[in-house]
Amino acid sequence: MTRLAKRSPLKAWGSAALVASLFACPTMVSAQLFGDDEARKAIIELRARVEADRRANDAQLQRITQDFARLSDENTPTRRGLLELSNQIETLRAEQARMRGQSEQLARDVAELQRQQKDVLTALNERLRQLEPSTVTLDGQEFRVKPEERGDFEQAMEWVRKAAFDQAVPAFSTFLKRFPDSGYRPSALFWLGNSQYATSAFREAIESYRRLLVVAPEHTRVPEARLAIANCQMELKDSKSAKRTLEDLVKLHPQSEAAATAKDRLSRLR
Repeated sequence: MTRLAKRSPLKAWGSAALVASLFACPTMVSAQLFGDDEARKAIIELRARVEADRRANDAQLQRITQDFARLSDENTPTRRGLLELSNQIETLRAEQARMRGQSEQLARDVAELQRQQKDVLTALNERLRQLEPSTVTLDGQEFRVKPEERGDFEQAMEWVRKAAFDQAVPAFSTFLKRFPDSGYRPSALFWLGNSQYATSAFREAIESYRRLLVVAPEHTRVPEARLAIANCQMELKDSKSAKRTLEDLVKLHPQSEAAATAKDRLSRLR
């Protein structure tokens, strides 16, 4: 039994082979190695060692399983934290994209607002320029006029250009009442007289020309106005007055074209 005990720590494959041979050929073992009692004891001892090895393996597997479960439990907060961090990063990226879009839209809105403000300022400046007095030069005279003043005068002159003298007469009359101190006044009186002459309102025309002589005796239209007065007087069959007007014209404005015409008419009147 002592010799058998010393043989029992066999390798696994040796033990398995021995077990197989013992179960397969019990008579041969009994006859060749040892007796039945010893064989049974060896089998029992071998079975105990196999069972012990199995239990040891099961225990080790259980410890490994427990360790894996523990490591998994320990890593769960880390994985959860990483997942939450990943979600926060994605949220921040989405928010950043949204803010970038808002910034770009805001930039476009600001650019559009600046363009609109520029258009408004341009239109406002244009309106202010239209409301501000401007400098004009007419009949050799330079003066400042308001926009509405200029507009009314140009409208009256447009009737003259169209030979619509019936429209021109009230247009100039209204202008002179509305802007009695206008720099356009001498020219307006001259063209009012011409329009009245064209409508055969000779006496009214003479009055308009004479008003020009009073308010602007040095105006470039004065020689023409004196000649026009003489023409009206001729139309009214007042040759004496017409002759006197022509003589005054030659005397006061000898170098003018109107004076040359007056000389020619005086020669025919004589």
